[in-house]
Amino acid sequence: MLKIRNVSKRYASKQALRDVSLSFPRGELVGLFGENGAGKTTLMKCILGYVRYMGSITLDGEEIGPGNIERFAFATSEHSFFPDLSPLGHAQFYSEHFPRFNRRRFDVLMDFFSLPMRGAARRLSTGQKNQFEVVLALSQGADYILMDEPFAGNDIFNREDFYKVLLGILTEGETVILSTHLIEEVSGFIGRAVLLHQGRVTGDVSVPELEEKGVGLVDYVKTAWNYRADRIARAVDALEEGEDR
Repeated sequence: MLKIRNVSKRYASKQALRDVSLSFPRGELVGLFGENGAGKTTLMKCILGYVRYMGSITLDGEEIGPGNIERFAFATSEHSFFPDLSPLGHAQFYSEHFPRFNRRRFDVLMDFFSLPMRGAARRLSTGQKNQFEVVLALSQGADYILMDEPFAGNDIFNREDFYKVLLGILTEGETVILSTHLIEEVSGFIGRAVLLHQGRVTGDVSVPELEEKGVGLVDYVKTAWNYRADRIARAVDALEEGEDR
């Protein structure tokens, strides 16, 4: 189990995370939601050890480091693959460096996204690069797959098809933590929703339990964030008052 205990992170004058505590068992599909600057990306980088933080993060009781970091994979629109290496070359590299690399899954997903095996990865379009990043993360053989806005630049049909494929290929031991702003779009695919607001956990709920209560995920998120539906009308009224003067 991945356990996050009292994690805080500060960047200069900004407090990015504030005393965050969460647990992620194996076999979950989790949506991580929050406005821009809520701390979603920072939390993922803390888990992976990319940034220093206060608090503790452990995997099965052990700190995350060289001995267990291969149990994590990360897909981000920042593109962390080798730009001059072909997708086929990446498959060969991953096979040599990740003992649990799933070549069959890699090939199936490459075909699903209609991605070429040959040619430098940098020649892919922005949307294709994001897809390729996801393919690598899902094929690495990790127990925990972190995805940070992985489908920027992809159309809704590609995204919806992928969610369906994701549900079909994940094993009981794999956990996906998906950070996205597309709350309504993924609500039918995730089993759990974690909400961050200004660096704090403001919600952690089972999506099926919400549905049993007749509560939509978007409505739950709005309530947890104290969303004010009248703010648009107030802004428009303020502008109109200014123009009348």
